[in-house]
Amino acid sequence: MASNVDFGLWYDFRNPEPWQIDFEQFYAERLDQIVRAEGMGFDSVWLTEHHFCDDGYTPSPMVIHAAIAARTQRMRLGTNLMLLPLADPVRMAEDAATLSLISGGRFDLGVGIGYRALEFDQFDRKISHRPSLVEEGIEILRRAWSGEAVNFEGKRFTVGDLKITPKPNRAPKVLLGGMAPPAIDRAARIADGFLCTGGIGMDTYVECLKANGKSPEEGNIILGCWAIIAEDPEAEAERVGEHVLYQSNEYIRWGAFGPPDQTPLFPDARTAIENGLYELWDADQAVANLSALIEQYPQISDIHFWAQFPGESVAAGDRRMAYIAEKVLPRLR
Repeated sequence: MASNVDFGLWYDFRNPEPWQIDFEQFYAERLDQIVRAEGMGFDSVWLTEHHFCDDGYTPSPMVIHAAIAARTQRMRLGTNLMLLPLADPVRMAEDAATLSLISGGRFDLGVGIGYRALEFDQFDRKISHRPSLVEEGIEILRRAWSGEAVNFEGKRFTVGDLKITPKPNRAPKVLLGGMAPPAIDRAARIADGFLCTGGIGMDTYVECLKANGKSPEEGNIILGCWAIIAEDPEAEAERVGEHVLYQSNEYIRWGAFGPPDQTPLFPDARTAIENGLYELWDADQAVANLSALIEQYPQISDIHFWAQFPGESVAAGDRRMAYIAEKVLPRLR
């Protein structure tokens, strides 16, 4: 039924107080876990990027992906997502091309426009320039991987008669995330796929494909799924509650879901789970809901789940992973 859909894991590498462990140990445990996940049958691993976070939210997804590439054989590697407006697109193109070559063509580059003023200020970018920074950045990425000279002149960037080497044998797909209609339209118009957060905007994406003269069959949705999947999902939600509350409220504080001064924080874990992006599913519910999604949106090519919530132990994430691998994935495939 869903043999053409990949199922994977999503990592942010947050290591917050009061649960913090040594960062060397933290990374080692998670790299080991990703190797185990490949053995269990997970198809992909997705990393995300932020900067200047007290909890160490990773600023360097491609560095980590190089380590993952060295320790895995078949897993697809992707970013959901990297902050293209903060980057020098030529450097990002070089790193992504190198990662594609190291991994045997397993890497796809998912990007977004970002929203944290703090990050834009430090990297000397104007938040109001985000649309042009992204559109020009994507054009430069594509030219950089073509094997031809870039020769690009835009409002934000100029790249001369220069070839980016080495050229990847397989150019990464450029995937674009977003929740607001203009961002989703941009994904339909210029990207190789739409990075969807928690199911937000899939209908809009399909409509935007049509509006941009593309058939729905040309679409590609990569779904970051926030479901908590366990044998007793309510008990699991109780157990992971404080980690989930931390995750939700940090995103709200940063402005992920609108201006922070206008978006109230969740007062407790129950409210975060009921009113946030989280779903509570056992295996039967997961199979039913994911099957229905895949049927409704044949554009879906990948569904991935948080491996751990911030501050949660690898052992806790392992239990959910094993449950999904044993009870959910075989029935979906």
